[in-house]
Amino acid sequence: MDFAFDARTDELRAKLLAFMDEYVYPAEAVAEEQRAQLASPWDTPAVVEELKAEARRQGLWNLFLPDAEHGAGLTNLQYAPLAEITGRSPQLAPTATNCAAPDTGNMEVLAQFGNEQQKKQWLEPLLAGEIRSAFAMTEPEVASSDATNITTHIERASDGTDEYVITGRKWYASGAMNPDCKIFIVMGKTDPDGADIRRQQSMVLVPRGTPGVTVRRAMQVFGYEDHSHGGHAEVVFDHARVPVANLIGEEGGGFAIAQARLGPGRIHHCMRLIGMAERAIELMCRRAVSRTAFGKPLAQQGVVHNWIADARVTVEQLRLLVLRTAWLMDTVGNKGAHAEIQAIKIATPRAVVDIIDRAIQLHGAGGVSQDFPLAELYASARTLMIADGPDEVHQRSLARRELKKYL
Repeated sequence: MDFAFDARTDELRAKLLAFMDEYVYPAEAVAEEQRAQLASPWDTPAVVEELKAEARRQGLWNLFLPDAEHGAGLTNLQYAPLAEITGRSPQLAPTATNCAAPDTGNMEVLAQFGNEQQKKQWLEPLLAGEIRSAFAMTEPEVASSDATNITTHIERASDGTDEYVITGRKWYASGAMNPDCKIFIVMGKTDPDGADIRRQQSMVLVPRGTPGVTVRRAMQVFGYEDHSHGGHAEVVFDHARVPVANLIGEEGGGFAIAQARLGPGRIHHCMRLIGMAERAIELMCRRAVSRTAFGKPLAQQGVVHNWIADARVTVEQLRLLVLRTAWLMDTVGNKGAHAEIQAIKIATPRAVVDIIDRAIQLHGAGGVSQDFPLAELYASARTLMIADGPDEVHQRSLARRELKKYL
C-alpha cells in the first residue's frame, strides 16, 4: 500500500487548496448574508453560482466520479485527499465543485445503471451543474435502516398504459427542497410478495412536476435546514404515474443498486468528515492561543493540550483507515472492501463528533453560536452516525463477518 500522492493528486490538491483560500472561505459569510435576502431560503445565493463557475473554469469539477467519460476519472485514492479538503467547508465546497450529495450518488447510479435516454435527459444536466436531484428511500412509518421494510408501492398501471403508479410517503428525501431539483430517484416495491426480499424493490425516475408528487415540508437536522444539500423533505407520492421506461436497471434490482450507490457515498462522507475534523482542530488551536482564562492562555491549560493532542492522533488514524479503504476499493472493488467501508462508517463519524464537541467546548458560548461553523459541523457529523445506515447496522454486519471465521 502506497498512499503517497501522485503527480495529478498533488496538482489538484494545490489548486483546490488555493481555491478554498481565495474563494470558498471568504464566501461563507457572503452566502449567509445573501440567503437572508432571498425570496425563499431554498434559492441558491449568487455567490454559490460564482463559485461553481470558477471551480469549473479551474477544472475542479466532478472530481468524485471515477468514470472518465463523465467525471474526472480519479481513483478513490486520488479523490480522498480532495474530498477531505472540501470537507473543511461542507456547506459550500462540495456544491461549488459539483461533488455534493445526493447528486453525487444519483449521478453514479445513472452513470452505472441508467440507459442512454436517462443519461442524456438527466445525467448530462446533473454533470453540468444545471439541475439538482433528490434521493427518496427513507420512510417515516418503518425502520428504514432495513431497506426490505420499505412500503412505497411501484405498480404497473391497471388501465393498459405502459406506466408505473407510485404510492407512498418518504421523508429526509435529500435535495428535494432545492427549486433546481428536477428529478427524484425513488425506491419502492414492484414485487412486495416476492420470495426473495432483496428482489422486491426497484428504483424509478420521477420528474418533480409529476402529478401526484407533493413536497410537503422541509425536515430539519438538529434545527438546521441544510441548504447546501438542497434540504431534506417529506414527499408524498399519491398515485403518481411515470412511464415504465423510467425504471432504472431492471425490476427487482433496486436493493442491489442501493448497495452500489451507498458504498462510494459512505467513503465520500468519511473523507469529508476528516476535513471537518481538521477545520475543528484549526479553530480549536486559534481559539486556544487567543483567549486567556484564570491568568494564562487557554493554550497553556493542560486539558486543552490533551484535547488537541488526542484530536491530532485520532485524525491521523482515521485518515490512514480511509485511505486504506479507498485503496482496497480501487484494487479489489467495492465488494472486496465491504468490511473496511463498514469500519470507516462506524469509526469516522463518532470520532469526528467527539473532536468537534471538544472544539465547541473550547469556544464556550461562541461554539454553539452562528458566528462559528462548529455547531453546524457538529450537526452534520452527528447525522452521519445515522445516514447511509446507522452505526448499529454496520456493527452487526461487521461482527457477523468476524464471527463467521470461527463458526
